[in-house]
Amino acid sequence: MNSLKETNFTLPLQTAFYKGKVRDVYTIADRYLVMVVSDRISAFDVVLPRAIPYKGQVLNQIAAKSLKATEDILPNWLLDVPDPTVSVGRICEPFKVEMVIRGYLSGHAWREYQAGKRELCGEPLPEGLSENDRLPRPIITPSTKAHVGHDEDISANDIIKHGVVSRADYERLEDYTRRLYQRGTEEAAERGLILVDTKYEFGKIGDDIYLIDEIHTPDSSRYFYADTYQDLQDRGEPQRQLSKEFVRKWLIENNFQGKEGEVIPEMTDEIVESISNRYIELYEHIIGEKFVYPDQEDINNRVEKSILESLKKITRN
Repeated sequence: MNSLKETNFTLPLQTAFYKGKVRDVYTIADRYLVMVVSDRISAFDVVLPRAIPYKGQVLNQIAAKSLKATEDILPNWLLDVPDPTVSVGRICEPFKVEMVIRGYLSGHAWREYQAGKRELCGEPLPEGLSENDRLPRPIITPSTKAHVGHDEDISANDIIKHGVVSRADYERLEDYTRRLYQRGTEEAAERGLILVDTKYEFGKIGDDIYLIDEIHTPDSSRYFYADTYQDLQDRGEPQRQLSKEFVRKWLIENNFQGKEGEVIPEMTDEIVESISNRYIELYEHIIGEKFVYPDQEDINNRVEKSILESLKKITRN
């Protein structure tokens, strides 16, 4: 099971390189970004030691299809997808917040609620809720975008008060976030899924706001199966879900949450293969198409060739 763990290309007109938790990002002529979505996997802000075959392709292709499906709401950064693991697009000046929107009490929100909090990012939460209950209305719970370490929850008032985003721009971001979530919710419903929560990132070119990064992927979103949702809630049982939460739960069960002194559990071949299979299952359910397996013989060479062809086309224009 070959995987794309990292790249180290030297590309034409390259002016910068950034290695993120899961992506290798090349800046071209200070105008374009080449984003290689590797098979690295992170949880609790820690990159795990083994890569997951096909994970990068799953995330990149879901994001590309979702960006295409929301172009009527606002423009986005994407220009080309020359390889299953690569996206090429415009450089935008990113806002320093992630716009998280939640329709259900799950994941981080549930962990905070369980700890006794009844307000999240300035949004009140009613008493008497259970894990995975639908919220009275979707709530936006932004987080600051950290270069290193954990992102932090922040309220809309504090974002505006501290000048992280201007009031006018923040109001636009909230509007876009709600419209994108509504579109994602509708598309998920068509495939028998519930879009539980998700996050969006935005940037600017001049005065125009663009949607950037990935959207509606299992790394940035959580999905439940709609047909069993209510029955499982009524019985107080865990939801069948399509998200990276299953990786987090495996780590928690093995005493790892990214805290100092904790040791990442062994990632056996069986664990790696099971995670890979789950990501492919996620793709097929979220997109509604069979997963197409690419040539994995020499992944780095395949990816580099596709990038070079794309850059020839884009930089000519």
